[in-house]
Parts: sequence; structure tokens; C-alpha cells
Amino acid sequence: MKLVILFFLLCFSNLFGQSGIKISGKVKSNEGLSLSGVIVAFDINGNSSHEVTDSLGVFSANLKSGLLRLAINHFGCIEKELSFTLKKDTILSIELEKDRLLLKEVVVSNNKKSSITALSGGKLSFNLKELSSLPTILGTTDIIKLLQLTPGVQNSGDANGYLYVRGGDPGHNSILYGGTPIYGMSHLLGVFPFYNTDHIQEVEFDKSSSNAKYGGRLSSTTLLIPNKKTPSQFTVQGNVGLLASQMTLAVPLGKKSGLFISGRKTYIDEIVVPIVNSFSKNNDVQNMKYDFSDGNLTFITEVSKNNSLVVDAFVSADKLKIEDSNISLKTGLKWGNFSVSPTLISKLSSKTTMSNAVYFTKYTNNLDMQQATVQMGISSYVQDFGFANSVRFRVKEIPFESGLQYTFHKLQPQKIQITSQIATAIEEQNNLIKANELAVFATAKPKFSDYFNAELGLRINYYSSGSKSNSYLHFQPRMVLNYYPNKKFSFYTSYNRQNQYLSLITTSSVGIPTDFWIASSDGISPQTSDEFSIGSNQTISKNIATSFGGFYRSMKNLLEYPYGVAQFNEMSTLKNDLLVGKGKAYGLEMMLRKNNGKFKGWLSYTLSRSNRNFEEINDGNTYFAKYDRRHNLSLVGMYDLNLKWNFGVTQIFSSGNRFTMPTSWYFINNNPVKEYSEYNNAQMPNYIRTDLSANYFFIKSSKKESALNFSIYNTFNIENPIYVVLNVKVNEDKQSVVVETEKKYLYKILPSVSWRFKF
Repeated sequence: MKLVILFFLLCFSNLFGQSGIKISGKVKSNEGLSLSGVIVAFDINGNSSHEVTDSLGVFSANLKSGLLRLAINHFGCIEKELSFTLKKDTILSIELEKDRLLLKEVVVSNNKKSSITALSGGKLSFNLKELSSLPTILGTTDIIKLLQLTPGVQNSGDANGYLYVRGGDPGHNSILYGGTPIYGMSHLLGVFPFYNTDHIQEVEFDKSSSNAKYGGRLSSTTLLIPNKKTPSQFTVQGNVGLLASQMTLAVPLGKKSGLFISGRKTYIDEIVVPIVNSFSKNNDVQNMKYDFSDGNLTFITEVSKNNSLVVDAFVSADKLKIEDSNISLKTGLKWGNFSVSPTLISKLSSKTTMSNAVYFTKYTNNLDMQQATVQMGISSYVQDFGFANSVRFRVKEIPFESGLQYTFHKLQPQKIQITSQIATAIEEQNNLIKANELAVFATAKPKFSDYFNAELGLRINYYSSGSKSNSYLHFQPRMVLNYYPNKKFSFYTSYNRQNQYLSLITTSSVGIPTDFWIASSDGISPQTSDEFSIGSNQTISKNIATSFGGFYRSMKNLLEYPYGVAQFNEMSTLKNDLLVGKGKAYGLEMMLRKNNGKFKGWLSYTLSRSNRNFEEINDGNTYFAKYDRRHNLSLVGMYDLNLKWNFGVTQIFSSGNRFTMPTSWYFINNNPVKEYSEYNNAQMPNYIRTDLSANYFFIKSSKKESALNFSIYNTFNIENPIYVVLNVKVNEDKQSVVVETEKKYLYKILPSVSWRFKF
């Protein structure tokens, strides 16, 4: 620790000793949006250097006096050059416009950023508006499926809306909506996009959660950033499709306030199912009903000159009902989210900004099953009440961010109640968990030289769930080192330690939301991860950029739940049911992007391996994780033909999921018995899918839009099974068995048509 402190002091002493004329500024788009990742190159008296704008679009440098030439470069924008004599401290306000070459064919959208941008340390930023031409089932961009097209993210296949990042489990990823954690992350089977993308301004995706501001997960952090600019006029935009529709309203409330309201609704039960029934002789479909709806709200107001208030809220509700009269079965499943977060943003000085937020978020699911005279109910929920403080400031021109966070967790992992009309009610299983989590964090972004800077962070977490044995204090260092030999090349290396106190327990191989969350308590230790990564970004030309990288992650105290939705044989504690083990993952990642011109898109490839080791599984030997998908290849293309037509294509190839297959069969008392060799010893077929889309615009301008979207999901009708059923047939002499595998599919080719509008 002394060596680390000495290292910091030496680095900062060098920085504090810098002198010269200070030049600083902020880079925005011509719509007033801050642009991060902009390269600002300086040339003064024959000496060259450059800076990169931070997340607020701010840059600063110390230079000598003389004739200064600036070159400001950002993907998708026109390069701007400035020249003047630098004599004293100077503050600049720079505005960039989108590349004029694009204006001949494409009308500029509200956000001027590129569709996808690589940020420091391998992070990615997405402009959803620029990605609207990508193929989707419902004609609206699906954020989860979009992230699955990027390096380091495994394709989860059909019937699954989870993220699997760098060998981690689905519960290892954090999704923050306006800074508030969302625990229920998908609609049924991952078919419908979980968020209304018209309400989301931008998405930032960090595969390593390298920012000390965020914690509580082992893998990635996804920031869903709602619209934060006060609307200047009333607008309506939305999407009407065959299965669902959505609408977003932007409502000005005076000069200093505004409101964004969004809503979505499916009408499968009201329209689609009756139509299918009228053409179907099979009445089974009449016995299954599904419905979902969700809504978003963002309220923005300027309280005073230096204070603004933003309120973000999100609500979702899903209902699934299944009835089968042949086996006297009635099943109902409900799940939903609710979150609200008011945030006060205060400008304390020209160099200091503070935000204070309180939030409440809750996710619930309830399963009711009735068969004959037995009725069973299983419910779970997780809710947080929290406070988050953050202060951004500068010390000797070094950007800092620090803050305090507190969360009160309340969880009901599984509440099981079984009753019978014949017998009395069976004892109820109820495991309520309460926990407190306190964190302080600090991040500094020092510049060691013109070519070398860093992002250094430390997060200190204290977690307690009652007794002293369930209390933990963890130090989580984060480090990203960036080297810029010139404005076309950059290299980075990072190290991150993460601790996770709330864990998602999965009970189904497909996207049926019967999974539940459990907190570290009753001897269940927090999960831990250490990750190292290295990579580079290259600007090949004005339109083309590449990135390469590799990672290694070790994980401890991983959890496995070997049962299904509930144990019907006994009522026991979750501590006894859960298995604890360790794992590791490593791999190589690459990405090739083209952001400008008529044709845009990217190619991404991941070669990775993910292993697990549990004493109670596979005789204690290491085995492949379920989502160890060795190869993941994605090709994304968008082509603007003219003012009326644009097209999109996605091509996906990935290795199949792992599962356990019996290796032999034998008879005991004339009954066939299966025998296994290794856990997850078999693999599903390779996943291959091609999606196509076309948009025809009746009207397209900055204020109005009317377009038809035609999409085909799985264009070539390739069979991608979601699971395998083993059918065992015994010969008449009962001396041998024949095992046939039956592959189950969710859907094959799936066309859709939708109308997108804005006025």
C-alpha cells in the first residue's frame, strides 16, 4: 500500500508542477449535446500534442505562448480547424456539425453522434437513433440484442433476453436506467425489446465496469441515458407494429421545464390470437394468453440558474396465463418493475458540479399453479431504496469525481405456499432478507504526459445483513491506463476488482421469468471477480476504425441452484440448496467499424472460453460453463440508398450452448437408467441467423417522419433449437434402448411490418 501511495504522489507531483498558459473548452454538437471522445490536437511552435474530451465534452491543456493551430476531430462530424495566437488563459466553446457528405442522402437526426463510438478502456457508446435501420422483430431497436452484436458479449440465442458478458452469468450485469438499477431485465422469452428506445437518448456499455462510481456486479454496466434536454416544442413519435405499439410525447412546460412520456402495449390477446384461432383447428392456443405494457417518464426543470431537477420513472407489467384441460392445469405468471428517481444537479462553480439523487426500485414475480386439487404459489421480489451523491471537480486541471452511495435492500427470494383441498395447508417457506450497503468512491483522470493518461479509481464497500458474520468491507481498485502515440492510435490496459452482494438465481434455461434474487446472508459470501484486459483502437481512415483486445477474469463464490422453480419434496433453506464454486474466463476480441458514408456498420468477433469448478458438480473437476460459446461472430450493415430507402442486415454465427447429455443406458429391474460422464459434455448446434430490414420514408425531416419498416427475422429459416428433449424407446425384449433427440424451437422465420412516425 505504501508503494501505491508513493506512486500516486510521484505522479501527481509531476502534474502539479506543470506550468504554462491554460487552454480549455467544451465540444458540443450543433444541437447542444456534449461530445465525449473528441480528439483535440494542438500544434504550437512546432510542438504537437492532443487531448480527448471527457464524458462532459470538456478538455484542457497547458501550453506555451505562440501561434496555435487546433484540429478537432470526431467520428461522424466535420473536422474543425482553428488558428490564433495564444497569449493568455483561454476558454473555448466549440460546435461540430455532422459530415456534409451524409446530408446529401440522410437528414440529420436530433443527436449528431456516430451510431457507435469506442470510448476509453474499451467502452462503447451507442446512438440509438442512428441504429434505427437495423433489423428487429417489432421494427424498434432492441438494446439487449444490439449489445449482443458487440465483442465480448455472448449471443444468448432465441427464447432468452439476458446478457452474458466475458464469461459471466446473466446476474453479473448491471442495467441502470437514469442511474437506478433495474432487476427485471426482459419480457417473455426475450421476444420484445425491454425498453422504449424512443425515450433513450444514448447507451453507454462498459464490459468491465471500470468506473469506480458503479459497483455491485462482476461483469458489465449498461447506462440507459434518457432524454435530458428540455423539449423546445411539442412532438409525438412512435411505432405501430403487428404485435405491439409504442408512443413518446415531448411536452414543453414553459421555457425552463419539459416532460417526456412514453408507453408501449401489446395486443396479442385482443387481435393476434383470435385471428390465429379462426384459421387453426388446434384449440391449444386459446388456452395461452400473454400481455405486457410499460411506461417511461422524464421530467426536467430548471429550479434556478445553477440548479436543475430531473425525475426519471419506469414501470412495466407482464402477464402470462396457460390452461390445459387435459391435465387439469391452470398456470398464471406475473412479473413487473417500478422505479422512480428524482435527481438534483447543481453547478457549484465553473469547475465543480454536484448531483444528489434518491431512488426506489422494485422487481416482483408471482407464479400460481393449480392442478386438480393442489394449488401452489411461488413469489419473490427485490427492492432498493437508495441515495447517490456525486461531485465532479478539478484539482490542478485533473478531473476528479467522488461521492457517497447508500442502499437499503429488501428481498424475498422464494416464498412458497402449497395448499390442498383434501389436506390442510402445507407449511409456508418464507425467507425475507434485509441488508444495508454503503459505498464511497473516487476517480481521478490524471495526465502524465501528452501521450499518456489514466483513469484511477477506488470504491470502498461496506455491506451488512444483520449479524457480524454477514458484514463485509471490500476495497475495489479500478485502473485504466491509456497511451496515445498519435491521434490515430491508442492503447489501453486495465485492472478491475468487483464484489457482488445480490445474486440472480436462474431456474430455467429459457427466458421464463421465474428466476429470483438472493442477497449475501446466512453464510452466503459475496461473489468476487478480478479482471485484466488490454487493447488498442486504431483510426484507419476518416471513416474506418478498428479495435483489438484481450481479457482474463477469475471469479470466486459463484452460485448454482441445482433445482427448478421449487423443491416439491422438502422445504429447506436456500443456504443448503445453493452450491458455491469458482470460475474463470478469458478471450480475444476484435471490432471493425465504418461510421460514415452511405454504407455503415461493423464486424465483431470474440474467441473466448469460460470454465466452472464446483465440488458437488462433475466430481469436483473443472467443466465448461453453460454459456461457454467459443466463437461469436456478428456482421452489421446499414445502407442509405436514397432519401426514400435505407436497408439493414445482421448476420450472426456463434457456437452452441453447453448442456449435459447421458453417455450410456442400462437396465435395473427392467427399467432403463441413464448414466452421465461429464457435466455439460454436449453442445447445441451452432447458432446461425440472418436478419434483413428495409425502411421506406414517406416523410423525413428533423421535425417530421413517417416510414414503413419491413423486417425478416431469421431470413433463411434456419433451425436454431432452444433445448433438446431425449425420447427413450425400449425394445420389446427390453434388452436395449433407442435414444432419439428431439430439438425444440421457439420460432423460425419471422417477418414483421411496422409504421414509424414523428410529428
